[in-house]
Amino acid sequence: MGCGWLGLPLAESLLKKGHSVKGTTTSEDKREQLLQLGIEAFCITLTESAIIGNIAAFLDGTDILIVNVPPRLRGPKKENYVLKIQRLCEQLPANKTVKVVFVSSTSVYGDVTGEITESTPPRPATESGKQLLEAEKIMLDRAGQRTTIIRFGGLIGPDRHPIKQLAGKTGLKNGDHVVNLIHLTDCIFLIEQIIANLWWGELFNGVFPEHPTKRAFYRAAAIKAGVAPPSYLSKNGDNGKKVISERLYNVKMLRFNTSVLP
Repeated sequence: MGCGWLGLPLAESLLKKGHSVKGTTTSEDKREQLLQLGIEAFCITLTESAIIGNIAAFLDGTDILIVNVPPRLRGPKKENYVLKIQRLCEQLPANKTVKVVFVSSTSVYGDVTGEITESTPPRPATESGKQLLEAEKIMLDRAGQRTTIIRFGGLIGPDRHPIKQLAGKTGLKNGDHVVNLIHLTDCIFLIEQIIANLWWGELFNGVFPEHPTKRAFYRAAAIKAGVAPPSYLSKNGDNGKKVISERLYNVKMLRFNTSVLP
């Protein structure tokens, strides 16, 4: 559910591995694109009050539901993400065996500093983090041990890198905070490993296992991209939060896309 920046390449990867894949979009033009790729496509929109589109047909016969619908809380068209997920969960009868992968974010940990693992209590500071955490709870209440939550760090990959917004900026704070990022190919790989290894009823942090400082990372990224590096204020000795996964990174089969690092 949600064939955007992550969902579409994930669907294509699952197709290549022999899975039958359904996918949703909110655009009829995008639906045609999905159909041409071999995805059984549905035009479905989640709203706070209802689901527009044939959600019953989309869920019918589904073994695994990957929920990849991010909150839309910026700009003039802010939405209540919690209510949208509530509407979706109402379509998931508790006695069904459908498994769920719910894509969340490390923003649920908020401003907690130091090393953060899956056992760290969330303390969201932003509206997005608060609503994501509440949505996680709703999904768990509905699907329980059939639900696995993966909290991704900052997403980078094709046409998506923070250096585009940071290039040439000066006086930036928190230069000694470490970065918590993950590449698109690793997002796809981790979701596929959850499916292949039947890791249900789990919680995973999805973050690249190396954590350079923002100062070092974005300077190197700027040089690689051929843009002016951002400038940070003097050191303050605070490394911010370092998100790791006690559950994933000890699994030797996992590999990470080193293009995360410049």
